[in-house]
Amino acid sequence: MMTTMEVFRRRVSVVPLLLLLCVCIPMTMARRGGQDDQEEMSSIWSQGGDIFVLRRLKKVYKTEAGEMSVVRGVSSKGSPRELRIGFITMEPRSLFVPQYMNANLILFVRRGQMKVGSIQKDGLVEKELKTGDVYRISSGSTFYLENISEGQRLNIICSLDTTEALGSEVLQSFFIGGGAQRQSVLAGFDSRILSTAFNVSEEELSSLFRGQKEGPIIYVERGRDEPRTWESAMRLRQQSLPSHHHHDDDRDEDDEDRDTEEEEEDVVVWAWRKLLSAVVGKKADGRKSAMKSAAAADTYNLYERQHDFENAYGWSVAVNENVYPSLRHSDIGVYLVNLTAGSMMAPHLNPEATEYGVVLRGSGSVHIVFPNGSAAAEVAVKEGDVFWVPRFFPFCQVASRGGPLEFFGFTTSARDNQPRFLAGANSVMQEMKGPELAAAMGLRQSELDRLAQAQRQSVILPPSSRSYVSV
Repeated sequence: MMTTMEVFRRRVSVVPLLLLLCVCIPMTMARRGGQDDQEEMSSIWSQGGDIFVLRRLKKVYKTEAGEMSVVRGVSSKGSPRELRIGFITMEPRSLFVPQYMNANLILFVRRGQMKVGSIQKDGLVEKELKTGDVYRISSGSTFYLENISEGQRLNIICSLDTTEALGSEVLQSFFIGGGAQRQSVLAGFDSRILSTAFNVSEEELSSLFRGQKEGPIIYVERGRDEPRTWESAMRLRQQSLPSHHHHDDDRDEDDEDRDTEEEEEDVVVWAWRKLLSAVVGKKADGRKSAMKSAAAADTYNLYERQHDFENAYGWSVAVNENVYPSLRHSDIGVYLVNLTAGSMMAPHLNPEATEYGVVLRGSGSVHIVFPNGSAAAEVAVKEGDVFWVPRFFPFCQVASRGGPLEFFGFTTSARDNQPRFLAGANSVMQEMKGPELAAAMGLRQSELDRLAQAQRQSVILPPSSRSYVSV
């Protein structure tokens, strides 16, 4: 038998082993977790820096009157939300036919003038948008887009977010006015159902869903035959119009032609509204209801906003839910940045959101850093390129020396993002230049002070003598 002293000695001898296990196991797990994270990171970014530039542009629709392309974003672990960035081009006097989508849309008018009509709580709300305007359309809201310019092509950039819509990763459009490429969703109902729903005969409905042949984006120019989709609806409208009064013999023929054109345009507008009214079950052919909803569905122009930051090297604008309340419903922010030739946005991080950027003008480079401090990307970007930066990842943008760089983008949060700058007069380095940071960097306090204070500019910094990646 062991004595009491021997038992005590054995227990004491076990204590260091237990302590060692308590220390080593967590360290091993942490090291293993770190390796797992690094392996996952290596797998995710195996394509190299190019993965931060989204080049796989998929053409969704293309007709003689316009086209739409979409590039899909990338979601990271723990952040399943991803955006799609859409590019819509429409020829003068063209129409993106009425539809609704399983995605929240935020439209940015890159160039041109347009009219957007969408169903809000009180009915059809129509707004005219110009270059720089931002406008939100909620998922499931029927809408149409029209290029109202006589001679200018319309360019739209939009975010398409399916996360808060139907919980589906598949982007879907449900067309009300269908065509050869996409049939109207109403065409799937039995003719008897539609006859009852519209309160018209089956014969009158027969031509309504034959479908125009041009596709989702069609021409609606004056003097051109109206799409076949509206033949039946126009006939119904014409039957309800009062008889025309006889014109005076001395009335100018041009005036008569103008009246005819305006009347035909009224008929088309009536047809759109009648169909939308039937679909949503609300009266949509009055202007009063539209006026009631106008305030809730207002636009916001980025070019007319006072710059949030501006110096000799560029300017920036950021719009969140506090500035444009409609963004709150989609939880998406927007921004616009202009850098002069050779200047750079100071290295920074986004604490609230992932960022998607679209180069509007010029060229330059985007520099992104991994959490472990290694370089993730140093990629050249040019007009039309889409880049993205994960939340928390340090990054900066640099304009080429050949000219300014302008880029617009979306952030995956409507809250005030408040970027944290890592260099410059307003940086973390400047605010935390104490003995703790000096010790962490292995510097004397005087050395750290000199390093932190060397750059007197903030946010947008002047060019340096170094040659950056450019195109």
